Amino acid sequence: MSRRANLRVSPELIKPRRLTQQALTEPVGLHVMQIHRYEAGSSQPTLDVIRRLAVTLGVTADELVFGPEGGGPDQDLKLQFEAVSQFSREDKKAAKALLDALILKHQTRRWAGTG
Repeated sequence: MSRRANLRVSPELIKPRRLTQQALTEPVGLHVMQIHRYEAGSSQPTLDVIRRLAVTLGVTADELVFGPEGGGPDQDLKLQFEAVSQFSREDKKAAKALLDALILKHQTRRWAGTG
């Protein structure tokens, strides 16, 4: 199953940075029409283009592709995941096992219709 992700180079991202679309395209080396193609989903950007756009706009690549929610964890879990990334290999393994168990419990309740 393929999911197309269109860029969200929306006015909400551009306006606070006081950029015109032309000014946005110059640092990333794109033509305005190419940005329009990405927004319309008729063309897909390379990872390098996504990275350059994200850096220029001061947002994450996830936010650029998936919107404000991004593709990462909820904001309230982000700090915890960042802390876990600093754990020793053994402690990361324990945290992963705990998360796997909680996810399995949640999925089981959802499939059973009790959660």
